[in-house]
Amino acid sequence: MKTLRILGLGIAAVLVLSPPATAQQWLHDDGESKTNQSMFRDMDWAAPNEMRAASGYPGAGYWQQSVDYVIETSLDTLTQSVSGSEHITYRNNSPDVIRFLWVQLDQNVRSREHSRTYQMQGALPEQISERARRFLGVDPFDGGYDISRVQLVGPDGSMVDADYRINNTMMRVNLLQEIQPGGSAELEIDWTFRVPDFGRGAKEEVSDGWLYLIAQWFPRMAVYDDVNGWKTDQFLGRGEFYLEFGDYDVSITVPANHIVDATGILQNPENVLTREQRRRLETAYAGTEQVYIVGPDEVMTPASRPRQDGMLTWHYVADNVRDFAWASSATFVWDATGYSYPDEDRVIQVHSLYPRDAMPLWNDISTPAIVQTLVTYGEMAFKYPYPKATNVNGPVGGMEYPMIAFCGARPRGDEQGGYSDGLKYALMGVTIHEVGHNWFPMIVNSDERKWTWMDEGLNTFLQHYAEVAMEPEFPRWRGSPPAIRDYMRDPDQVPIMTQSDLIHKDFGNNGYGKPAAGLTLLREIVLGPEAFDEAFGGYAKAWSFKKPQPADFFRAMDEGAGENMAWMWRGWFYTTHANDQAITSVTRQPTEELLGDDARGRWYYRMTIENVGGLVMPIRMNISFEDGATDLIQLPVDVWRNNEKRFIYGLFTDRTIIRVELDPGGWTADINEDNNVWETPTS
Repeated sequence: MKTLRILGLGIAAVLVLSPPATAQQWLHDDGESKTNQSMFRDMDWAAPNEMRAASGYPGAGYWQQSVDYVIETSLDTLTQSVSGSEHITYRNNSPDVIRFLWVQLDQNVRSREHSRTYQMQGALPEQISERARRFLGVDPFDGGYDISRVQLVGPDGSMVDADYRINNTMMRVNLLQEIQPGGSAELEIDWTFRVPDFGRGAKEEVSDGWLYLIAQWFPRMAVYDDVNGWKTDQFLGRGEFYLEFGDYDVSITVPANHIVDATGILQNPENVLTREQRRRLETAYAGTEQVYIVGPDEVMTPASRPRQDGMLTWHYVADNVRDFAWASSATFVWDATGYSYPDEDRVIQVHSLYPRDAMPLWNDISTPAIVQTLVTYGEMAFKYPYPKATNVNGPVGGMEYPMIAFCGARPRGDEQGGYSDGLKYALMGVTIHEVGHNWFPMIVNSDERKWTWMDEGLNTFLQHYAEVAMEPEFPRWRGSPPAIRDYMRDPDQVPIMTQSDLIHKDFGNNGYGKPAAGLTLLREIVLGPEAFDEAFGGYAKAWSFKKPQPADFFRAMDEGAGENMAWMWRGWFYTTHANDQAITSVTRQPTEELLGDDARGRWYYRMTIENVGGLVMPIRMNISFEDGATDLIQLPVDVWRNNEKRFIYGLFTDRTIIRVELDPGGWTADINEDNNVWETPTS
């Protein structure tokens, strides 16, 4: 029999004795003990201000810039290039005077002329496989922007050639006149680039032809905020993006036999879809079942397109998004459905596009996984505010943009028309993860260029709950404390609070796995789901369509949960210390000898727990008795406040203890199981 032990209740009474007055025992004493070295001391964050309140929420004076785009772009499938012309309206909502503009040129990461990433590559190994040669820079793809025009709109509305300078993946544009607070500026840029074979946006030749996933494809305004001023970190390929919100009006011209989907809502379906396809979409949105808009037997047939030759322009509009991406191919199968939250009439359009090579996997998994994401993230963070969510299969293993995700995973072709459970779980996981990025960071707009964990870690945490909700037998991958123990044993790691491009190894565990496991530990062990969800949901809602910093998250969680969790933020996020608790002794004394009678139980046990790791963590113990019963004892992290190195737990009981096990199941991520068990010595 296994029961949960609550202090003060149950068959055996429990007594926790305060430690005797001794010298303070800190885990990370500097040797002098002249300053407070406690793991529980308050964090030293920047003082709150009008922008960022002490609550962790936006302050009364919060502001952010906004940028609107009108873009005309076209895909040339002969040269496999994308060209465009964009009109940018930049609005200065800050109290500062803006003297020049910075524009992000992400495609220059692949430019032989401009790429600092190419310059950073070290020497090649002595032997290179055929496959690896594509990725190791033996013959680096020469992409990047060919910018043919940069002009500013003058005071009289005329176009004036701009004075600009390209610095690798950034471009400075000098203004004709300063932008005063509340003012705006307009500029136009013409550009073209070759679509690469791999990367966050790429092209791929499948059995039926070419498909194109187009991302980071247009020059985008850099962020100007209260923390950085102009955010001018170079794009080196790993640290992702930090962008301003705005409205997009985008016209995409592609071959007439292509199907397109993109961020935003299609404005001209009567021009680019057949009457039957428009009817099927209405049917899909009205129900909850998947409907083929383009079935597998209709791909590349004349009936699937309004016409087969020439070009067609697809027109999309998206409001209040921080980015825009699109996909185009003649090879797409397309299925769709609608989803509405139980208390809303609003219908969210759900789409999946994939080549026939991706069947029978994608038609089974993609659309249901999108819907599951809308459900779980809607419950744990906030309801999905956008009108549409799309998933597209192609050469990009997993990447996210507002309302549209790019995901890999396909049947291998050797499974006799089916697919393995592993492949099923892979597509479920990547779909939930990439669609989940709509919440973090597409809406809760954190600085991905610097803090990977603020979007990847939070998203991976929620992903785990969505996966299990969709498939109870889903393998426990990233996101659980037991799964992070191997990483935390590694002496060659860096803290979670390390800028993205400075994480030298195991980027996945650092930015995804460890922060997600820490949040799971807080929810399931430290705070409990109710307190955690109130705090987490409060943070997510408060920072929707705004730009939080790390301290905002930590402060919001503390205030929302009603706890000072400096010990957790300091230990788990700012250091590489690990949890290692050891049960070093269990002793027994007759209660009558101690108290004069045995009314509280025949025996009084003392269990000495040494903290030999670098973290303070709650204590969880399974205590097994001679009669076969097992009690789970859960002690708060506060047991370490007076002595971070040793705690002696006391227990009155009539039963005989034969075994004590620390951290059963690995839920406090104890890295050393060898010192977690005490058993009655055998005679």
